[in-house]
Order: sequence, then structure tokens, then C-alpha cells
Amino acid sequence: MSARLRAIIAAIVVLAAGCAANGTDAPGDEAAGASHPADIDDADGFEDARVSEQAERFPDVVDAELSATGDRRYEIAVTISSPYDSPERYADGWRVLDRDGRVLAEHDLAHHHANEQPFTRTRGPFEIPDDVNEVTVEGRDLEHGYGGQTVTVDVPR
Repeated sequence: MSARLRAIIAAIVVLAAGCAANGTDAPGDEAAGASHPADIDDADGFEDARVSEQAERFPDVVDAELSATGDRRYEIAVTISSPYDSPERYADGWRVLDRDGRVLAEHDLAHHHANEQPFTRTRGPFEIPDDVNEVTVEGRDLEHGYGGQTVTVDVPR
């Protein structure tokens, strides 16, 4: 089970416990037409709704291309899509992780890309150890931090 799926499940448990504990609806539930876990027969429908809420908080990595530039040195081109791009809140970076969550490279974005969605930026060179066969790229939102859809790519050797 991925770390993202575990986080989503944990959030669902916390939200369900909060509703059960106070017996009241969360503010805005009626206006949004949201259902509570007890009202939903299809567990996948509930999970899809929570995944959608998470996706709205974070930028998504939609593509990543990794190229070798030398001995254990690589360059990566990352394509990001950010649904809430504004000067106050936007995709402000991304990072490259190994399977154990070690950060191999980070890239900061200094400004929003409101008129360029999705957008691609390149980072390099950076080192990838010989024992790492794949890397995952994760986007970062100025307000909410890291999260959203990730992309995992094989390391070309």
C-alpha cells in the first residue's frame, strides 16, 4: 500500500471519527451536497471523493523524463499541472525521491505559471546512486506543501 493511499485512509478515519464524535455535520456539507461515510454504500465512491479533494489541494506531476548526463549524473524534465494557480497559491516546486523517500533533487519555482498549464521545467545535473532503479517525482504547493499525483520513472543505466 502506497504512502499516499495510507494517508487518504487515515484522513477518512479521522473525518469519520470527528463526525461520529459530535453528531453534527461539518460546515458546508449541505451546501456542497456532500455525503457522510454512513450515507455511502459504495466505498469506492467515498474514496474517489476524498482523492478528488486531495487533488484540488496539490499540484499534479503529469510527466517526468529522466536522462543520463554522465557517471551517476542525471537531468529530469518534470511536467506539472496546478488547478489553483495564482500569486497567493501555486505550484512552487517539486522533488525527486528514491524508493525509501530520500530526496535526491529539489527544484524551486519562483513564480506562478497561471498562463502556462501544464508546464515543464528541467533540473540537473544531480546524482542517483547505483542501487536506485526508479525515482518518484512529487509536486509542491505554496500553501499546502507536497502532495498530489506523482510519477515514477525507471533510472536509465
